[in-house]
Amino acid sequence: MDTNDPFAPNYPAPTAMRPLLGLTVLVIEDSRFACEALRLLCLRSGARIRRADTLRAARRHLQVYRPSVAIIDVGLPDGNGSDLIRELAPSNQRPDVILGLSGDADSEAIVMDAGADGYLGKPIVSLAEFQDKILSHLPKDRHPTGPRPVPKEVVEPDPIAYRDDMAHVADVMEGANDTRTLDYIAQFLGGVARSADDSELMQATALLAAKRARGDSAASEAATVAGLVQRRLSDKIAI
Repeated sequence: MDTNDPFAPNYPAPTAMRPLLGLTVLVIEDSRFACEALRLLCLRSGARIRRADTLRAARRHLQVYRPSVAIIDVGLPDGNGSDLIRELAPSNQRPDVILGLSGDADSEAIVMDAGADGYLGKPIVSLAEFQDKILSHLPKDRHPTGPRPVPKEVVEPDPIAYRDDMAHVADVMEGANDTRTLDYIAQFLGGVARSADDSELMQATALLAAKRARGDSAASEAATVAGLVQRRLSDKIAI
């Protein structure tokens, strides 16, 4: 729970239908689409959610509150989320559960080496998987009593959140020529496109990331990605 919050009320014990009741989840994620999915998962599970979209904002939050669960994206605008995991893991203010988050399967080993308890791969839509991932790292006395039905529900984030992510990338790409920005765009859009099952954008960002990984010029791939982003912003329905 938010043990550093002097105004935190006493929450009821978790139930079979709301097994995360009483927990506070801090989501450190810059994608609004991914955050919307996590918000819905927390809502269905009974947990409260707080959000930070940068490492700086997360550290400010953690100076005041101690969340029960921290879900930390690897690729953030101001650094790598694994660095924050490495700071939190040995801390005496450590959340009960630390989960790494990424759309890149290769990141699982990185976050586990940094000290995370577990890993969530994007897209995050399964209510059962989300609940089980958190409960599996909590002591038994924090679990609901009695049998718990396995929910089959999946969440569907609002497409408006996807458009918000496209607008964010469009702003970042405007006049951006440095390689660090291109790397961030490839990582960010890759995760967003995977979460939204946008195969065209996923393929384009993969080509951009591959060129950047080889150290080759990626001007053509960046222009293609920029065009796809603008097309999605001009569509009435983003997905």
